[in-house]
Amino acid sequence: MLTAKQNQLLQFIQERLATSGVSPSFDEMKDALGLKSKSGVHRLINALEERGFIRRMANRARAIEILKTPDVVPASHSSDNVVTANFGASPEKPQADSSADSVEIPLHGKIAAGTPIEALENRDSFVAVPAGMMGRGNCFALEVSGDSMVEMGILDGDTVVIESVNTARDGEVVVALVDREEATLKTLRRNGQFVELVPANRDYQTQVLEANRVQVQGRLVGLLRQYH
Repeated sequence: MLTAKQNQLLQFIQERLATSGVSPSFDEMKDALGLKSKSGVHRLINALEERGFIRRMANRARAIEILKTPDVVPASHSSDNVVTANFGASPEKPQADSSADSVEIPLHGKIAAGTPIEALENRDSFVAVPAGMMGRGNCFALEVSGDSMVEMGILDGDTVVIESVNTARDGEVVVALVDREEATLKTLRRNGQFVELVPANRDYQTQVLEANRVQVQGRLVGLLRQYH
């Protein structure tokens, strides 16, 4: 599922390739989407690449290949299966089941393991997790979308259990809110006045952002995987 901006950019690139055979420049993308800086374009391009919609060709300027197009509406037009950006809000108190071996926590939907996504909260879904997996505070669950954390064993389609916190130590995997509107699952690393959001996939680059642009919304405390 793409955000409205990601979908808009993908369509713009596709239209430009169809008419001229050359992908637009970052300045042209910025102007077409009404963005203030090219850093926003970089995030959107990374998002599309990490989700398998486009591919950048190495050693060729302005070379982008469209691999697929979405067959669903953008995230901002649907309330289904997208994660809330306000992870700091306290979820409902977990309810223990009759066996007392598991608890139910809110399942807020999908979060990109590869790049930030715009998010809307889904309050109607819950998932049972082992009681021993819970953190010390309130917890919620997210479905992982993307492959940038695969080298830590976090795979596309996994369900991660997140403890709602607003701070974390270097090296912890966190839900980070970027620019108060987009969330991503990455390893946190501080570097002076900057924060690095580090993927666990050598094919993807670390995001380096001013510290005031990043807010920790939770930290990873567990992972669930279902085999079919």
